[in-house]
Amino acid sequence: MSELSVQHLLGIKYLQPSDIELIFETAAHFKEVINRPIKKVPSLRDTTIANIFFENSTRTKLSFELAQKRLSADVISFSAAQSSVKKGETLIDTVNNILAMKVDMVVMRHAHPGAALFLSQNVKASIINAGDGAHEHPTQGLLDSFTLREKLGDLAGKKVVIVGDILHSRVALSNIYALQMLGAEVKVCGPKTLIPRYVASLGVQVESDLRKALNWCDAANMLRVQNERMDVSYFPSTREYVQRYGVDKSLLESLDKEIVIMHPGPINRGVEITSEVADSHQSVILDQVENGVAIRMAVIYLLAAKIQ
Repeated sequence: MSELSVQHLLGIKYLQPSDIELIFETAAHFKEVINRPIKKVPSLRDTTIANIFFENSTRTKLSFELAQKRLSADVISFSAAQSSVKKGETLIDTVNNILAMKVDMVVMRHAHPGAALFLSQNVKASIINAGDGAHEHPTQGLLDSFTLREKLGDLAGKKVVIVGDILHSRVALSNIYALQMLGAEVKVCGPKTLIPRYVASLGVQVESDLRKALNWCDAANMLRVQNERMDVSYFPSTREYVQRYGVDKSLLESLDKEIVIMHPGPINRGVEITSEVADSHQSVILDQVENGVAIRMAVIYLLAAKIQ
């Protein structure tokens, strides 16, 4: 059996194209499993996984927990808000205490970029990064690319635009790395204040005009405006943002072609996209949610094979 070239999933940038192919192949198999009447497989019956979330999460946490339970793993969940971290315990002490309970794998979300990498260098367990600050969110990048490939076929030469708050988005960076590895062309579009300076160094073009960006692309990934990460105002008002960067039905219908609409969630309906767009046949948002479980099952299963 093929295996991953990495011991941890810290970011897409650490993967090889062959790793992505293997994850997709495995996810396609698990997608078939979770659509059966009996959705569980006994693959990880003797594996214990800790979910450690130092930041709020609903969808990602539920998706990981469901993936782990579908694989028959033992799962413990830890929320920093109710923990000794509040009493000053360090990250390594927290995780080592959890590992002393004989945990094989840690899924972690943390506010600091590089937290997952730091952990992987200091504890003996397989680490999956469920989002580290505004850095990466590798399983989201994988599930978005997997969903696009289901919809568009081979992604080589396909055009994808990522719209909105690129500056604060870990989803954007993981998407850029994954899409480029699969041969797609990527552009970003949003207010200048929300486009980071380093974007050009990634081989990504910037387009400030949303209509031009949408006419160029095969798919648009609409990012949420992350108000909770903003300590200053990056654009005059939500109303102005919607006028310049929001997508509604009339804008979609006025384009030269039909494009695929994605959103990593949670959606601010009426801001990034209207309800009509979110619920339209061009939207693959619910496919992304379903594929999230299959992709996370694949990643956990393949990493667990490296532990044995």
